[in-house]
Amino acid sequence: MQPMVRLSAVGKTFGDTVAVDAVSLDLAAGKFLTILGPSGCGKTTLLRMIAGFIAPTSGHIEVNGSRIEAVPPWRRSIGMVFQRLALFPHLTAFDNVAYPLRMRRFASAGIRERVERYLDLVRLSGMGSRRPHELSGGQQQRVAIARALVFEPDILLLDEPLAALDRKLREDMQLEFRRIQKELGVTSINVTHDQREALVMSDEVMVMHEGRLQQAAPPAETYGRPANRFVAGFLGLTNFLDARVVGSKGERLVVRIGDVELEGTGDAPAGAEMAAALRAEKLRLVAPGERADVVLSASVTESVFEGDRMLYQVRVPALGGARLQLYDHDPGGHGRHEPGTPVTIGWSSADLLLFPD
Repeated sequence: MQPMVRLSAVGKTFGDTVAVDAVSLDLAAGKFLTILGPSGCGKTTLLRMIAGFIAPTSGHIEVNGSRIEAVPPWRRSIGMVFQRLALFPHLTAFDNVAYPLRMRRFASAGIRERVERYLDLVRLSGMGSRRPHELSGGQQQRVAIARALVFEPDILLLDEPLAALDRKLREDMQLEFRRIQKELGVTSINVTHDQREALVMSDEVMVMHEGRLQQAAPPAETYGRPANRFVAGFLGLTNFLDARVVGSKGERLVVRIGDVELEGTGDAPAGAEMAAALRAEKLRLVAPGERADVVLSASVTESVFEGDRMLYQVRVPALGGARLQLYDHDPGGHGRHEPGTPVTIGWSSADLLLFPD
């Protein structure tokens, strides 16, 4: 099936600076893609090239089978929601949503019905007469979404539209975006540096770093099987340890870290130096009588209460004195361990990931 969006070796340079470096991707119709990465990684530049605000230096962009590099932004069938919502302050919510229809010379007779349908979709029925300053931040977001979707574009682009919201509202709006996108089936591309937002909202997550595509995969795969050290470190809280390959055991590598030999998932010859990665949530406190593939003695060096969980930093003598961070999601059952407390930690050997150092 022909993809709705195809990027073929798309690149952009500004003078000697490479902002986007030969990024290729196919996105199927109706899917939600999030481009994730730190500030300066090229994600917004890539989005703006799809929108038509920036021309690519190399490669080409196709939407629904047609190349669009020469098509001006206003002729592309693309709706967009910006971080700064750019609502017209002197217009009502109804007229803000109606604006793209009037600009495209839709028949006046059908505008009211369509605008009211989209206000209802974003749960703003009865609020069409209000101006932006009479709406809450979340309601303003909904107006911006309705305005971007009301002319039924092929693609919806989201340029960090939730970044300015407080945490609770941002998390609520993430679910709202996803609900609306699924209900309409519109192909959507979101840009964010928020890891939770990417995992919650997306069918596919595309991780970028220094202008290059690092991995593009469904959220569970991106999180559970990161393609490289950068992806592993960027998604979630990850501990990294220096390791050296000493052999293999079936499909697993055996590495030495400090005084112990451990099994991990990776691919490298004997003698190779590796970075061993352990996510904080894959480590756990092991109570007497509990079992785990790996069990090591440790001592607490720091404890942080995070409401529904504790974050501990522990020192592990057997790992050369390495300090690891781990979560305890049952602080009520395990009690709080203060710095200096001896503990036992453990993990599954399948959760030790190995990457070239």
